[in-house]
Amino acid sequence: MNNILNISAYKFVPIADAQELRETLFERAISRELKGTILLAEEGINLFLAGDADAVRGFVTELQADARFSDVNPKESWSADQPFKKMLVKVKGEIIRMNHPAIRPSSGRAPAVTPQTVKRWLDAGVDDEGRPVVTLDTRNAFEVDQGTFEGAIDWRIDKFTEFSQAFLDHRADLAGKTVVSFCTGGIRCEKAAILMQEAGLDHVYQLEGGILKYFEETDGSHYRGGCFVFDERRALDADLSIVQPSPANQ
Repeated sequence: MNNILNISAYKFVPIADAQELRETLFERAISRELKGTILLAEEGINLFLAGDADAVRGFVTELQADARFSDVNPKESWSADQPFKKMLVKVKGEIIRMNHPAIRPSSGRAPAVTPQTVKRWLDAGVDDEGRPVVTLDTRNAFEVDQGTFEGAIDWRIDKFTEFSQAFLDHRADLAGKTVVSFCTGGIRCEKAAILMQEAGLDHVYQLEGGILKYFEETDGSHYRGGCFVFDERRALDADLSIVQPSPANQ
């Protein structure tokens, strides 16, 4: 029975009291018997939590009472077992490391497109202006190997800090196209889209909510394989169920 609610969410927003907030969020999570990971940095928050549905949603409601996080909208999925071993709340230099301090999504996001719009564009092969559409996977190579969009551009990076150089190396390949950057939940493709936009690339978007939101709001068309997730579930199918290993891999 899938009675464990799993959520993921992030928001780029200035956080000046990260150390104090770390203690508060840890106590709230522990009191609700939640497990997972929350990352805090001056640039924002990134969280992955799992537990009883009422407890998880109660945590989110209390988090949203803070004006900085009022519009945090977690992506939900379910599992039979708790996918995390413990509860961690960490303060980091970046909630997703890119090593580009000038890229600050809290100062202005790159344009985003909804999963429904991306599906419609991929159905047609062009955007609403007739421009060719390509999807750009901003994830690490081992994640991409679990599954990705059909024909997605994959630069075989091993870590996100390599993305900016990969973009410089391949920028000419994107000219004249509508580029939709995507990742698991939206956090990496948001920074990637800003980087490309600030470098002068026209018609670049981020997939709102990433692959998980695409699974949640569409039928998963144009995506092949599973979506790697950073917990013991390992990968999710388009229906947000756990990908079962093939007999050969068991």
